[in-house]
Amino acid sequence: MTAPEARLWISLKGHRAAGLKFRRQHPPGPYVLDFYCDSAKLAVEIDGFVHATDDHPQRDAARDAWLAARGVRTLRIDVRDDPDAVVATVVAWAQAS
Repeated sequence: MTAPEARLWISLKGHRAAGLKFRRQHPPGPYVLDFYCDSAKLAVEIDGFVHATDDHPQRDAARDAWLAARGVRTLRIDVRDDPDAVVATVVAWAQAS
């Protein structure tokens, strides 16, 4: 994990009291998700520069469609943004399930 991803992981683990349990590197089917909250059926994918290059947008869209067909929502975020805002966004999405 990159340093921003590691900070996000530490923050997400701290939300267990709110009933949110996140897993890191969760492997559903042919994919590996950056973070996953089963109770919210929420995949959190860390996007950065590389996700806008080559065939990454098409591969990301295929992954998102595969997950959606199984009832899993995907939140794509850039962890280089304000860390508190990123955590708040992830938690809000998880609680809105």
